[in-house]
Amino acid sequence: MDFLEKCFHLKEHNTTVKTEIMAGLTTFMTMAYILIVNPSILSQSGMDAGGVLTATALAAAIGTFCMAAFANYPFVLAPGMGLNAYFTYTVVLQYGNSWQTALAAVFVEGIIFILLSCISVREMIFNAIPKNLKGATSVGIGLFIAFIGLQNAGIIVSSATLVGLGEIRSVPVALALIGTILTMIFVIRKVKGALLWGILLTYVLGILCELTGLYVVNPEIGQYSLIPAGIISAPPSLAPVFGKMDFSYILSLDFVVVVFAFLFVDLFDTLGTLVGVSTKAGFLDKNGQLPKVKGALLADAVATTGGAVLGTSTVTTFVESASGVAEGGRTGLTAITSGILFLVALIFTPIISVIPSFATAPALIVVGLFMLENVTQLDFSDYTEGFPAFMTILMMVVAYSISEGLIFGVISYVFLKLFSGRGKELNPVIVIVALLFLFKLIFA
Repeated sequence: MDFLEKCFHLKEHNTTVKTEIMAGLTTFMTMAYILIVNPSILSQSGMDAGGVLTATALAAAIGTFCMAAFANYPFVLAPGMGLNAYFTYTVVLQYGNSWQTALAAVFVEGIIFILLSCISVREMIFNAIPKNLKGATSVGIGLFIAFIGLQNAGIIVSSATLVGLGEIRSVPVALALIGTILTMIFVIRKVKGALLWGILLTYVLGILCELTGLYVVNPEIGQYSLIPAGIISAPPSLAPVFGKMDFSYILSLDFVVVVFAFLFVDLFDTLGTLVGVSTKAGFLDKNGQLPKVKGALLADAVATTGGAVLGTSTVTTFVESASGVAEGGRTGLTAITSGILFLVALIFTPIISVIPSFATAPALIVVGLFMLENVTQLDFSDYTEGFPAFMTILMMVVAYSISEGLIFGVISYVFLKLFSGRGKELNPVIVIVALLFLFKLIFA
């Protein structure tokens, strides 16, 4: 225990080993889906699904260990959603590049990020984001991940009106709703590990429904068996994807465009996630700055570079880290716990692969509530502050993107300050960022 105290300064952060481990378990459970989803998406580009699974787990562990070592924060990293879709559907299938070339672009992006992190460019951008926008980012992320939870459970589905209510009478939807109520009861009663218990109990209820015939296995509609075929198995071979980067097109304009796209999305998704989760955890100082942001950003950059070598798309800080923070995680021990579980998962893939999204959805929905609490700290009385905060929150949800929310928030913030005669309040860095955002909107 003394060793852990020296490494993670638990007393200073008002936490305990038990709390940190529980928080790490919870974070892992809410993002373990990436072990299944990432191979599924990247395999459509021609990559070996088994190799990608192993690369995903290893990259997540490396990035998360780096986060603990460089910054002592409870943030967990893994190959990012959205970035993996861009990798497969745009860079490979739309642009016609090989997956090997796409991996090379991810590697170059990672190297550039390491350089930008070392010279504090990313840190400057983080610190330039106004305090009100940082609070709005936390609220927006809360609504965003709650929306993801509702979608994962099938409570909200695509419809003629873009989105609509799903089939409430279906067993997965009913279980997700029951699980959400149970999780909230645990939270209200202050049960330690409430989110994790909510996930596990919902999963157990699903197994009982399958055994009694209420839950019918039907892969065509996405309902797979909840009962694992086995307990352990050897990790899939990494050989088909390890070190398979193709740099032959590195000097072409198309390659530069792809690298820039990866850079842009990763930079602001990571910044948005760090802002939001750090606000909820209380890590920001009185000036709204994150004390060890350089280490956190460097962990992201190193993980992305290493992930490309291993054979996976861009690694980034996961918004689901908020679930561990909500459970009381405050140090790198939370991250270390999640990282170890990613490694352990490699031999327990038969079990991990059957944890359904309707079982993790309640945790995401409830965390959304936790993060929404920060809305009371936002200043809406000054419209030059309030409207950008509103746009940040709104666009994160309706555009389905953390980075897009930040883009609209920052641009509106700079424009309103300038044209209301309050340009002196602007940090030069935020003006430059706004111009880059505007360029991206117009020409991307």
